[in-house]
Amino acid sequence: MSHEVVEKNIGLMAILVVIVISFGGLAEIVPLYFMKDTTQPVAGLKPYTAMQLEGRDIYIREACNACHSQMIRPFRAETERYGHYSVAGEFVYDHPFLWGSKRTGPDLARVGGRYSDDWHEAHLMNPRDVVPESNMPNFPWLAENQLTGEDTPAKMKALRTLGVPYTDADISGAADAVKGKTEMSALIAYLQHLGTAISIR
Repeated sequence: MSHEVVEKNIGLMAILVVIVISFGGLAEIVPLYFMKDTTQPVAGLKPYTAMQLEGRDIYIREACNACHSQMIRPFRAETERYGHYSVAGEFVYDHPFLWGSKRTGPDLARVGGRYSDDWHEAHLMNPRDVVPESNMPNFPWLAENQLTGEDTPAKMKALRTLGVPYTDADISGAADAVKGKTEMSALIAYLQHLGTAISIR
């Protein structure tokens, strides 16, 4: 086929471009589904507890992931600031993943255990009380809103269909585990879990 025919026929060119990109994409993506490094959880990784799962949903609802990434790149400047670079096996149970690339605020991939629960609560109530230069908004309603737990078991069942190893006991006790707790407590539980699956700091 002469290149002139392709260049003069925009429809044919578009079809061929799509075919080439599709094959290239498949060659890059398909192997990842068969690599243990990308499909197997890191040693010690556990599914989110009911509280952590609810906290993660609040994190998404409040658009925290719009300003905070959760993926540390393997560059010295990043690892010195945030800790060990992120590995795929840490996110096997995350649906959807919250890696992101926007860093209006710091990366939170290794924030778990770095600060106390009281620090996180003060930070969420008024960030400038603990970080004077912060431009993060306040989230005082999280301390007032309470969880009912009505939807938590259904969330866990849905995640189990995606391969998250929740047991029947996890699911049956989920509603009681979160009922009456504040959204603030749930979000803090989630934040304290981030980056704790691997011990390298």
